[in-house]
Amino acid sequence: MSDCIFCKIIKGEIPSAKIYEDELIYAFLDISPINFGHTLVIPKEHHQSAASIPEEVAGRMFHIASRIGILLKRLDEFDAYNLHLADGTAAGQVVMHAHLHVIPRGAEDNFRWNWRQLNYPEGKMAEIAADISAKLAAKLNG
Repeated sequence: MSDCIFCKIIKGEIPSAKIYEDELIYAFLDISPINFGHTLVIPKEHHQSAASIPEEVAGRMFHIASRIGILLKRLDEFDAYNLHLADGTAAGQVVMHAHLHVIPRGAEDNFRWNWRQLNYPEGKMAEIAADISAKLAAKLNG
């Protein structure tokens, strides 16, 4: 996709602080990090949604992201890391090229996810689980 900023980064048309590249994946530092070392791991082939990324590429993305997270913990003495992927505008995706954030975390970094927590009405959890399970099985087997 010619106007995609991440595609332009992969092609070298826009500079980036690259930290990893192979035939499938490109990883570089986020220009607006939550914490220093915040990395984006992207497929080299343009995919707007994580749903369209081939399994081999998605697996490679998560493998590389977890290795980067472990390395950030060791090198920069972070306590932990988050892997975060937003799929779609409503989920917070800003660049429409699927990407996985590796965010190094410290106990005192003062960054908090603002997750709301709902309670399922009686029976609703089992109903939703059965529905998702049946549709997933049909999709994977059909």
